[in-house]
Amino acid sequence: MAAPFLTKDDVDALRAYVAGPSTGFANKADSTVLLHVTHSNLKARFMEIRLDLHSTIESVKVKLSFHCGTNPGAMLLSLLDESGGLMANMWEDGRKLGFYSPRDGCTLHVTDTDPSSASAGGWLEDTSLVEKYKISDESYDKREKTYRKWKNEQLAKDPQWCLEKEMAKRRGEEWVPPVKIEDPDHMSDLAAAIQPGARCSVDPGDRRGEVKFVGRVEGLPLGFWVGVAYDEPLGKNDGSHKGRKYFEALPGYGGFVRPDKVKVGDFPVVDEFASDDEAGGGGLGADEI
Repeated sequence: MAAPFLTKDDVDALRAYVAGPSTGFANKADSTVLLHVTHSNLKARFMEIRLDLHSTIESVKVKLSFHCGTNPGAMLLSLLDESGGLMANMWEDGRKLGFYSPRDGCTLHVTDTDPSSASAGGWLEDTSLVEKYKISDESYDKREKTYRKWKNEQLAKDPQWCLEKEMAKRRGEEWVPPVKIEDPDHMSDLAAAIQPGARCSVDPGDRRGEVKFVGRVEGLPLGFWVGVAYDEPLGKNDGSHKGRKYFEALPGYGGFVRPDKVKVGDFPVVDEFASDDEAGGGGLGADEI
């Protein structure tokens, strides 16, 4: 049997149901509660978790241990209200969670009393604290079948070789070398019509966002670039390039594109429930950083 055709009214009704307030019984059992979780060694409010009110505090600690790396025996749990005020300290492991009357939106705060915990000192959040593996050039050159040796072999055969040319060859395509930009004012005329703060759509894919920067970017090809903070994680950076910050964006939400890829105007955030004709999408452009 063919799938039933959904009318616009059907789609609007579905959208209203999903985006509307919870009915209180359609999506959860009466015996569960949705709580935020925070941790004494971690900066972020790192998750939400649905727990059964009939669970003992001990079993809640065991469940949390898989998420935060703290041994259940080293946990002290506190229940906080929506404003962060203390409702109760959960001292007794044998008590049921429901004894403390938690409600949706409250917070379980985990205090880690173990000084040698895996979460201590920021190790779970700050990757700069992890010692990186390093190898000397001399030791690396002694290895067989490395990328460096393979690259040198290709350059010996073809001084114009590059990875992009190799990938085009493997796809059965003719590689066209990129045109080297010599003009420091390349696309300055297009950039002049784009102002920071404007809503925009970026090609390819009608990626929506906000213009955050217009100008030259050190380390990128000459000419003008537009820095965009996307509404969704469709970028490549956080508004930085080679260690220099040009604008603020979440990691993976920022990108630098040429002005000819940017259209400014009334571009609202894309509706996730829109039809395929209305919704945007698409990958990154070839000349995007």
